[in-house]
Amino acid sequence: MNTIIEVNNVTKTFGKGSALNRVLDDACMYVGEGEFVSLMGASGSGKSTMLYLIGGLDREFEGRISLCGKDIAKLSDAELSDLRLKNIGFVFQFYNLVMNLNVEDNILLPSSIKGKKRKESEQQLDEILEITGLTDKRKAMPATLSGGQQQRVAIARAVMGNPSILLADEPTGNLDSKSSSEVMELFAKLNKEKGLTILQVTHSEKCASYGSRTIMLENGKTVG
Repeated sequence: MNTIIEVNNVTKTFGKGSALNRVLDDACMYVGEGEFVSLMGASGSGKSTMLYLIGGLDREFEGRISLCGKDIAKLSDAELSDLRLKNIGFVFQFYNLVMNLNVEDNILLPSSIKGKKRKESEQQLDEILEITGLTDKRKAMPATLSGGQQQRVAIARAVMGNPSILLADEPTGNLDSKSSSEVMELFAKLNKEKGLTILQVTHSEKCASYGSRTIMLENGKTVG
């Protein structure tokens, strides 16, 4: 199995002097291509910080993080943006949909950013709408959808560009139990049928159980 995410001896601190807070302390972890990995830990343990570092959303850290074989610290801002656009999909606790765009237009945003014409994306859009169970909602506005449906739109948008990696930060944190299960089943389906590599941050053991492996974050270090 090829390693697609590699974190080596990463340290992340916030603050200075007596207020210095070492959130990550020489942390190491890896995710193999095609894995579905859950990152767990106590509240404030640095799970989301780790995910943001891996996704290149925060570039201030010590150590080495490699994505798709590239050391992200050595990439320019433009190169990192290009890597993210082509290889990473993000899903957050809050859906971050554009409220004045309908479902299919929200999903097509990554393709639009890449400069693809709508006609080029129609077949993939139809497939993603079917996989996520949103075909009959394609013209609906986000405000008319349930939380679970909005999160499925966010997931569909994240995978529209055929990323190699999906990074999910507490993706069910805003959902009820039924919607949470539906979202996790969708993740498992995307992982199994599409071979999508997934790294999710979660505080839920039930959600973590959908993955193939769990990594614990304790005192700034990874275990597992």
